[in-house]
Amino acid sequence: MSFPKPRLMAAALAAAAVCIPACALAQSMVVRSTGPSAAKYPVGKKLVMNERITLVAGDRLVLLDKGKTRTLVKPGVHNSSAVVAANQTLSRTMTQMISKDGALRRRGGATRSAVIPGDTDAADTAARAPNLWLIDAREAGNFCVSDPAALLLWRPDIAGEASLRVEAEAKGGKVEKLSFVDGQAYRRWPSATLPLATGNGYRLSGAGLPAPITIHIQLLDGLPETPDAIAAKLVERGCTAQLERLVDTMTDDEPAAR
Repeated sequence: MSFPKPRLMAAALAAAAVCIPACALAQSMVVRSTGPSAAKYPVGKKLVMNERITLVAGDRLVLLDKGKTRTLVKPGVHNSSAVVAANQTLSRTMTQMISKDGALRRRGGATRSAVIPGDTDAADTAARAPNLWLIDAREAGNFCVSDPAALLLWRPDIAGEASLRVEAEAKGGKVEKLSFVDGQAYRRWPSATLPLATGNGYRLSGAGLPAPITIHIQLLDGLPETPDAIAAKLVERGCTAQLERLVDTMTDDEPAAR
């Protein structure tokens, strides 16, 4: 019986050592799930390579893998590792959406007719905030903060003056009133009086909101660099509205659902 030469064995072991973490990362993640099979494929579920996905009528599943999304809608069996027919590079809109300083640039990159400062056209209240790290005054729930020093509030309707009331949820908490002038979409978060810390809750009202909402801060330890890592962190922290915003952006230019 012959045995592998030591040099060949060492090379094989080295290749295996590289493959283990790489293979572990070779998986997609569910980022949107609706329909009868939603409980079977919840948002955040990781799918191993070549996993079989069984859908029934009414299901809609969006998978994220290496910065690309894939939408599954047809009943039947799908492969989690099928080729994603999408752009290989991030679009300008996507880059603007996830950039840490994209909120500070405050221009361009918005889709669905999102307005920008100085735009005097009729505002689109269905617009999506043009950056992931902007607080959208319409979205309640957990809000993940990547850079406390740069946190901004954003409103979609920039027509006319408005006042947004921000009140700390804690008993006896402070209140700040932020004024928007006509044409203004952004206001800096008043961190001096309303500190940003994980778990802190704030109630937002006024500024044309149909009803008050409450947000709870989730501070991130650094900014994940890829869409996949960002999505995973948003799922982990329960920042559902931001995840929806991210998925909406990524599926804007996606090929027809299949």
